[in-house]
Amino acid sequence: MAVEDKQMSYRIYLVAFGIFLMAMAVVFKLSRIQWVEGAHYRKLAAEQTVKDFVIPANKGNIYSSDGSLLATSIPNYTIRFDAVAPKQEDFDKNVKGLADSLSVMLGKPSSYYHSELRKAHANKNRYYLLAKGLSYTEYMRLKTFPLFNLGTYKGGMITEQKTVREHPIGKIAERTIGYERVKPNGELDGKGIEWSFRNYLNGKDGKVSKQKIAKGQWKPIRDVNEVDPQDGYDVISTIDVYIQDIAHHALLKQLELYEADHGCVVVMETQTGHVKAISNLGRAEDGSYYETVNYAVAESHEPGSTFKLVDLIALLDDNKVDTSQVYDSRGGEITYYGRKVRDSHKGGYGKISLARGFEVSSNTVLVQAVYENYKINPKEFVDRIDRMGLNKPLGLPFQGEGKPFIPQPGEKGWSGIALPWMAYGYGVSVTPLQTLALYNAIANNGEMVKPIFVSEIKEWNKTIKKYNKQVINPRICSQETVKKVKAVLENVVKKGTGSKLYSKDFSMAGKTGTAQVNYSRGKDEMYYASSFVGFFPSDKPKYSCIVVVHKPNTAKNNYYGADVAGPVFKRIAQKIFTDAPSTNEIKNLNKKINKQEVAYSVYNDKINSEKKVVPNLKGMAGMDAVALLENLKIKVKIIGTGKVKKQSIQPGEALEKVKTITLELS
Repeated sequence: MAVEDKQMSYRIYLVAFGIFLMAMAVVFKLSRIQWVEGAHYRKLAAEQTVKDFVIPANKGNIYSSDGSLLATSIPNYTIRFDAVAPKQEDFDKNVKGLADSLSVMLGKPSSYYHSELRKAHANKNRYYLLAKGLSYTEYMRLKTFPLFNLGTYKGGMITEQKTVREHPIGKIAERTIGYERVKPNGELDGKGIEWSFRNYLNGKDGKVSKQKIAKGQWKPIRDVNEVDPQDGYDVISTIDVYIQDIAHHALLKQLELYEADHGCVVVMETQTGHVKAISNLGRAEDGSYYETVNYAVAESHEPGSTFKLVDLIALLDDNKVDTSQVYDSRGGEITYYGRKVRDSHKGGYGKISLARGFEVSSNTVLVQAVYENYKINPKEFVDRIDRMGLNKPLGLPFQGEGKPFIPQPGEKGWSGIALPWMAYGYGVSVTPLQTLALYNAIANNGEMVKPIFVSEIKEWNKTIKKYNKQVINPRICSQETVKKVKAVLENVVKKGTGSKLYSKDFSMAGKTGTAQVNYSRGKDEMYYASSFVGFFPSDKPKYSCIVVVHKPNTAKNNYYGADVAGPVFKRIAQKIFTDAPSTNEIKNLNKKINKQEVAYSVYNDKINSEKKVVPNLKGMAGMDAVALLENLKIKVKIIGTGKVKKQSIQPGEALEKVKTITLELS
């Protein structure tokens, strides 16, 4: 018995010792958790119950120069249905009414929605898609529908909200206004103003800490945000909605008429470089046109005859020749190093002056003039082009600006035909905006300015940043050259290749261009690019404009710049200066004219001095006589027109007895 008791005591001690060891292990582990690993577990617990939520910043708007909205952010809603959430009695009671309401709002038959809702309920579908792309107004209306008006948990309505960017003026200037998007790989990408000025538009997101509570809900830990969101600034563009609308539709009409592949038009304010309108339209497979590529900014190609302005400026400013210098067009064909230069007019133009050669766009005349004067030192001609700034990009804020190409003597690619080919716009490459900047410089008395698309960044009424005029070249040539070149450009429209555009109602100056352009992507084919670039009104230029139309349908029997691109230019100038409301300030409005003051004084004296007797009205204008008598409360009968010859009651008669006077006018 004693042995058994002793064995049992050992067992009790062993168990007690085991429990003691376990207790020590627990104490050790608790101590380690508390003092060594405590920070880690507290952080882990906090992550599961406390979470930082992003508070998205409101994105800024993009406005036109006249205050119209070009781009703004609006809420967009997707509505789903949790068919398990509503009680059976609530579902049965309201499902028919909900189906009827959805039918009225969304357009499908009530029976369709009734069947779909019941099917979702039977299948216990907790995420059935009802509608997407709803506006805020539609969303608020949907919340009032039967069943959904019971609330989120009882009604089963699930709302997913996201912010979308809208262009209130539609597709017009869409490519320049641009976009910002998230690529499939998660990277941000974009184009136009939206992308280039995203640092101002997007603002900075805020942050709020929330704690998880019952039913998976989260509530803010504090009354204030960890970081308050900072809304984006507004961007004020230089676009004028009225001019943009004119330019867009004028280009669209011509592209459709000639079934062209694509085209662009830009209207720029002469002195400031503010781009008032820009439209880039490409042809889709179904024949419609829409904005895809910013051709005016990105497409660098051989300009053709519009490049001849460079020839004229260089020849005149370098004192090589004058506009009166005569050249023989040699039957419309001339050969350099085995390559022929031809005029579009068969047989040429005979012997004509340099100015006339430019007006009729004679290739042979301009090429001869340039080659004869610069063949010994072609670098002199090329350096002038470089000094104008045509050899480098304009430095626009947009991605993908086209790179110009001006061949340089002594470098790879330069040959004997390089100089004559350059003289009529081949072997060189520039963007439409570069060409426009050159012509705008002539309109602006020689000062070349950079095209500007954004005028300022604003926070409400406070200006954050202002974009002032940027001068590329303060003087591309002398004032004497500017004056001569302006006169020649005016004559292009009056009696040259642009004569079909001439109007006695408003003046224009410019140059036509027709170039054969290589297809891209390695295709060994050519097509025509028709262009017109200039400014208006020609005497005091306010706007410059370029129009380029690529690949007009040659079956239309016309592809020349004056016929294809020119009408777009004329339409824009015509609409601006005939339809636009005048904002000109009337000067000396309050200036007094002596003759008017004397006439008024005589008229006023007659009223005041002859209030008791009939005045002498002979010789007075009929309108003045009527006004005077009516002021004296006398009725008037008129016979004839002109001045008063006779009056029925003689002057000096008392007015008390006079009620009516008959006036005979001469």
